[in-house]
Amino acid sequence: MDTAEEADICRVCRSEGTPDKPLYHPCVCTGSIKFIHQECLVQWLKHSRKEYCELCKHRFAFTPIYSPDMPSRLPIQDICAGLLTSVGTAIRYWFHYTLVAFAWLGVVPLTACRIYKCLFTGSVSSLLTLPLDMLSTENLLADCLQGCFVVTCTLCAFISLVWLREQIVHGGAPHWLEQHQPPPANAAGQANEAQAAGQGAADEPPAAQPAPADPPAQNEAEPEPPDVPPDQGDNPELEEEEGAAAEDADPNNGAQDDMNWNALEWDRAAEELTWERMLGLDGSLVFLEHVFWVVSLNTLFILVFAFCPYHIGHFSVVGLGFEEYVQASHFEGLITTIVGYILLAMTLILCHGLAALVRFQRSRRLLGVCYIVVKVSLLVVVEIGVFPLICGWWLDICSLEMFDASLKDRELSFKSAPGTTMFLHWLVGMVYVFYFASFILLLREVLRPGVLWFLRNLNDPDFNPVQEMIHLPIYRHLRRFILSVVVFGSIVLLMLWLPIRLIKLLLPTFLPYNVMLYSDAPVSELSLELLLLQVVLPALLEQGHTRQWLKGLVRAWTVSAGYLLDLHSYLLGEQEDTDANQPVNNNNNNPPPGHHNNNNNPAPAGEGLHAAHQAILQQGGPVGFQPYHRPLRFPFRIVLLIAFMCITLLVASLVCLTLPVFTGRWLMSFWTGSSKIHELYTAACGLYVCWLSIRGVTVLLAWMPQGRTVIAHKVQEWTLMILKTLVVALLVAGVIPLLLGLLFELVIVAPLRVPLDQTPLFYPWQDWALGVLHAKIIAAITLMGPQWWLKTVIEQVYANGIRNIDLQFIIRKLAAPVISVLLLSLCVPYVIAAGVVPAVGVTPEMEILMQRRIYPFLLMVVSLIGILSFQIRQFKRLYEHIKNDKYLVGQRLVNYERKAARASSVPPPNPVAE
Repeated sequence: MDTAEEADICRVCRSEGTPDKPLYHPCVCTGSIKFIHQECLVQWLKHSRKEYCELCKHRFAFTPIYSPDMPSRLPIQDICAGLLTSVGTAIRYWFHYTLVAFAWLGVVPLTACRIYKCLFTGSVSSLLTLPLDMLSTENLLADCLQGCFVVTCTLCAFISLVWLREQIVHGGAPHWLEQHQPPPANAAGQANEAQAAGQGAADEPPAAQPAPADPPAQNEAEPEPPDVPPDQGDNPELEEEEGAAAEDADPNNGAQDDMNWNALEWDRAAEELTWERMLGLDGSLVFLEHVFWVVSLNTLFILVFAFCPYHIGHFSVVGLGFEEYVQASHFEGLITTIVGYILLAMTLILCHGLAALVRFQRSRRLLGVCYIVVKVSLLVVVEIGVFPLICGWWLDICSLEMFDASLKDRELSFKSAPGTTMFLHWLVGMVYVFYFASFILLLREVLRPGVLWFLRNLNDPDFNPVQEMIHLPIYRHLRRFILSVVVFGSIVLLMLWLPIRLIKLLLPTFLPYNVMLYSDAPVSELSLELLLLQVVLPALLEQGHTRQWLKGLVRAWTVSAGYLLDLHSYLLGEQEDTDANQPVNNNNNNPPPGHHNNNNNPAPAGEGLHAAHQAILQQGGPVGFQPYHRPLRFPFRIVLLIAFMCITLLVASLVCLTLPVFTGRWLMSFWTGSSKIHELYTAACGLYVCWLSIRGVTVLLAWMPQGRTVIAHKVQEWTLMILKTLVVALLVAGVIPLLLGLLFELVIVAPLRVPLDQTPLFYPWQDWALGVLHAKIIAAITLMGPQWWLKTVIEQVYANGIRNIDLQFIIRKLAAPVISVLLLSLCVPYVIAAGVVPAVGVTPEMEILMQRRIYPFLLMVVSLIGILSFQIRQFKRLYEHIKNDKYLVGQRLVNYERKAARASSVPPPNPVAE
């Protein structure tokens, strides 16, 4: 029994080894899992799709078994036959992928562009000459690029339509889109109606149910409305209209509508379709059918979503006499198309009403769906395009005096480049909206839930703006838009225009900011701007301390304002302030503007889908709110709170506009000695100095309670860490970018820009700035590429961080090899051109030619050597492949031996029996 227990067994099948199936120990594992059969290992590798042991991570090795009659060297005819087979396969793949690229990058965009131009030419002759225009070779590259943009727009429109359909299917269609029938007069009809009402009430999410509240608690602590905009509250007219619609609805007809709506299963045909098969990358020609369908779909979308709305808007603009104003906007096509969509939406809603009157239910539903598509499209354009554009232009107008500009300058820049000007203002507006939303999210982390009831919570999982676009009427979206414009515009006035006026009044010589570019400066302004925007500012913004500091300041201000105005319970929501023994507040009958008491107005259960929709819009209302104590003169205290907040924002804006720039100007004046410095550098320098000062103060305040010994020890540790960081920064961020930028200048820039009869000039600062960008790009590509020594070292340095910085490891593994390679690349060509070539006795013209062209020449030589070595490796692989195909009869698993040399590793296919 002991002998049987100690026998070696396979880790997979738990059987002993036999002469036909011996046991191997192919990895580092020991004990009961040391041995395994080769057949069991091959089956496990096929199942796991791995080539190494999952426990010890050792890679399994197989030695090939060849036929006894295999010659020592392959015959030439075998090599030529295998080479011709490989070349034939390569040519076949080359033809196929060339056809794929020609179809998707040539035919599809070119067809889209030519059809687009043909439709918008507006003449019959263009339609007749369309086949000839398709075969024309004029402006191929420009038409292909424009066609790619058209195809991208049409595909995005198609995907948006499919996504909108899913939103309507899952979120429910609006009530006015449902079919209506007269209410039943018999008892059975009333029973059916009651059953439908009960089903509608049962479909409500739990968060929409009124929360039970204690009457004394309600008298003392008034609940806040949910975190939804005030226009999502009670609307008596809308509720009466939708309630009547819900009463007239028949459940059977609603089910039939859902069946009709889901009749087109668009994703049914794409169940087995992959990207490789659709694009033709799998080697088949099925993609030609997909090319035809993409061209047809693209033509249909151009005709329906661009041609028809544009001409509707064009005829309307011409008929109303607004053609000159539209042409003066420099965006005639876009504005005309939007006007066409607006008129199309109005026409669709009128036709929908007529179809409802004459009881054409199918036409009524189709017209309603088309109206929803147009309505959501227009609202998306307004929310994502128009609103940020308005914010961007308003920011620019309010900051004109800060840059000593005028509206005339902006008008001239707009006329010279309207597209670029509008895009830049839209981008600035988007950044402003993004940071405003981020600040609101930070406020929600500090304030009591319910204080910001008038602002939508973007982190709410139930918040779905597309559902609101589908269900809410246009006038409510218009009211929100006007309110948002007023709020955002007022904040810009408070935090930009008014501080600039105060700065000009108090510090007349401080403004304007110097943002002019000087092309003849020895240091390229553009390169340093790229450096600041790509390296310096992201490093500052990525610091987590900045957000914590801002959050701490907001909390401190909130606590101070709360205790000063007796609004601590309202702002921070202390539960102890809502004790039941406190007297009843008489102000409960006067809620703040926009307040809706959901507990007193529950949604009627018989409203069906309307009740479910209201539950969607008001989920998380009473459940996520905290009661608060309302002091006397509550509205007056709120007004004082708003005034205090405005003063604080004004002072904070004044500090942010003056302190970093003033500090940066003072520091940069010691370095450059010039008063005219680009404010981007001064602001960045001052911002970093202020950040480091605040960081140092906060660290010292955190260390002070620990005693002098601990402070001295911490100061010693931080001093050592700072010194190590400075050495690493000098090598990694100083020497390496300088050498890299100088090498790039010598290899690429100077041979292309400077002729042989002129002497190139090198600017170290500019080369260093561009070298930083090149180093960042190379590091990003290295981290995305395969695993090799440089990627391993960069990952290790990044994982250690600044606190655990290993100076010896960085110098030995990263800085020394990279600097050595760059120095050799710079010095060896120079020694050859300036030392070896003159000693040979060539002409001066040849010396200059060698000095100027040796760097790109050596780069070409190194590239050829790399390509040649790659081809040699490929030939060796081809040689092994031919030998394995002709003479390989099997493979044998290699046992692991610690001191022996590892056998050559071959991918483990199924062993071939002899």
